[in-house]
Amino acid sequence: MDIKDYFFKMKPLKTEAIVDDTTLRDGLQMPGLAAGPKDAAKVAQLLSEVGVERIEMFHYQEPDKKAAKLIQNLNLDMRVAGWCRAVKDDIDSAVKCGFKEVGISHPVSFIHFKAKWPEKTNEQILANVVDVTEYAAKTCGLRTFVHGEDSTRAEWAFEKKFINAVADAGAECYRICDTVGIGLPDEEAPLPVGIPAKVKTIKKETKIPTIEIHAHDDFGNAVGNTMAAIKAASGLYDKVYASTTYLGIGERAGNAETEKIILNLYLQRGVKKYEGKTQKLKQVADFIGKATGFVVPPNKAIVGDYGFAHESGIHTHGVLNDPWTYEPYPPELVGNTRRLTIGKQSGKGIIKHKITELTGNAPDDGTVAMVVETVKDIYANGRRASLKEEEFKKILRVLKILPENGNGHC
Repeated sequence: MDIKDYFFKMKPLKTEAIVDDTTLRDGLQMPGLAAGPKDAAKVAQLLSEVGVERIEMFHYQEPDKKAAKLIQNLNLDMRVAGWCRAVKDDIDSAVKCGFKEVGISHPVSFIHFKAKWPEKTNEQILANVVDVTEYAAKTCGLRTFVHGEDSTRAEWAFEKKFINAVADAGAECYRICDTVGIGLPDEEAPLPVGIPAKVKTIKKETKIPTIEIHAHDDFGNAVGNTMAAIKAASGLYDKVYASTTYLGIGERAGNAETEKIILNLYLQRGVKKYEGKTQKLKQVADFIGKATGFVVPPNKAIVGDYGFAHESGIHTHGVLNDPWTYEPYPPELVGNTRRLTIGKQSGKGIIKHKITELTGNAPDDGTVAMVVETVKDIYANGRRASLKEEEFKKILRVLKILPENGNGHC
């Protein structure tokens, strides 16, 4: 059986999807996470290797400035943008750090306006954003994105005016920010929450050349919304950006995972530029976990240690006969490893397999039954975790199946 039997079935996208990773900005806003300059530079390098084409980062504190310099010195095949507020001092800071492009983040919903600037009119607020955008794009010559914070709660009449105004001021891309994760991927969902509707309406009623989707995961829809935006942009825009974070780290429930978007684009949508790069997806996850202090959930899709772990009798029996029974793609495709573990739900098949693996000889039925009973007794006494390799070897030694000093078959 070949992976092509199941994937690469969709018609090619009629837009170029570009992953714009914000791990070093939004990701590091997650409480308790941090990364030093050298680790941040390594993260950028690894992201480039898996196909990320643009990243954004902070540049206010000294460690961030050092990280920006280190990343620029790597000369990666990747665009690096500085994240800014709608403040000219932020733009000046980005220029001093050597950035050639910036993302200017600013709310577009009246909820934010009333909470943050109750003394200002909508027109005054918009005028400031336009002024800063023009300063970045035309005065400083920076490629400029404008991020519409809380777009999925914005009144369309104002958001339309906002987008056209920043487009006139020199912005090349507008980011749809589903800031509180209430966006919906459904084609029938209306504005402002409907992501396909938002993408199509921006194309129809504004002059911005390009769009981006930045989805939060409060409802668990971040990946779905990101893919829905890409699909909706197909045939409308020459390119569409997907703002993501590795492992989905970020504020509150986090963001759309970079690794999930890359794998969906590659396998489900047939985006060939990721071919040969997905094998490093787990390596990147493991490094980011160590560098930032984030504990990668073992059952995390694609990159978790248990992403291809099998313990129950039914699953291990199926996988031992044919991995396709319980695996959607080979673990090697994403740099992961198949793990067949012994635990409470393990049956004769996996235990026979592990004995054979460790001793080099296939055991008889009586030996298998004896080990199965021993394992069951361990779990009957309250054990929860899977047995470690050395623990299983100890069982085999006690039962005289493996020599006392034996480490397994070589």
